[in-house]
Amino acid sequence: MTPLDRLRLEKAASDCGFEMTAISHANGLELRSARFPETVLVQVAGENAFEVSASDPALLDLKAGGQAMQVEGYGELYAVLRTTAAHARTKPNRVADEFKIKTAAMPKTTEAERLGVQRVGQGLFRGALLDYWQGKCCVTGLDVPALLRASHIRPWAQCDTDEQRLDVFNGLLLAPHLDALFDAGWITVDTAGVVQLSAGLTIERRAALGLMLPLKVSGLRAEHQAYLEFHRQHVWAVDACGYLSGRDESGSGWLPERT
Repeated sequence: MTPLDRLRLEKAASDCGFEMTAISHANGLELRSARFPETVLVQVAGENAFEVSASDPALLDLKAGGQAMQVEGYGELYAVLRTTAAHARTKPNRVADEFKIKTAAMPKTTEAERLGVQRVGQGLFRGALLDYWQGKCCVTGLDVPALLRASHIRPWAQCDTDEQRLDVFNGLLLAPHLDALFDAGWITVDTAGVVQLSAGLTIERRAALGLMLPLKVSGLRAEHQAYLEFHRQHVWAVDACGYLSGRDESGSGWLPERT
């Protein structure tokens, strides 16, 4: 690793969420952050070529049995590091743990108090999805955060635990019209990430909504699949007639677990 390689890797680390001083390794750097305990090792594998591994391999989109990712060019390296840092910040239970810390001292006796706790959870969940999906609708690529919706796959009211409600893999970051359709069961997502439309969305309605096929969720992981299966079984209605809604029709929405 040349001094220039080191300088460029240190800048990539800082730009992508690894703000702590990197640790030198043979022909590479171990990247760290104060926001999560996992580390990432980037080794120079040739001119503008890198091998990336992580202390938790699940942070990387590796092929079955793989332990490292081969990356070509700094553009691809930046994309991999940004995604890896986002996945580390939003690992399952990490958001739920933050929620428990922030709400531990909050009263939960009255409806108003419980709604206050709920708003904390909603804010954390939205922030986690914005981070995980890097501020873009996972279907259309819309990158205006104020317009994006944090959409639960398994609806709030039908989750069994706060860990499910706040699991980043139980959420999709969607443009408003897709969020409304997904929440009400007019669309769903198959195991390959392809958006499926209910028959009630006629060609004319699809055109009016701008649903130009094919539509696909980019970046699904294996951890999303159980939640998506629940959505297909319990929320999506193929014919959109008498469809099931994931909403709590009483208007109370999700409420935190009682202890």
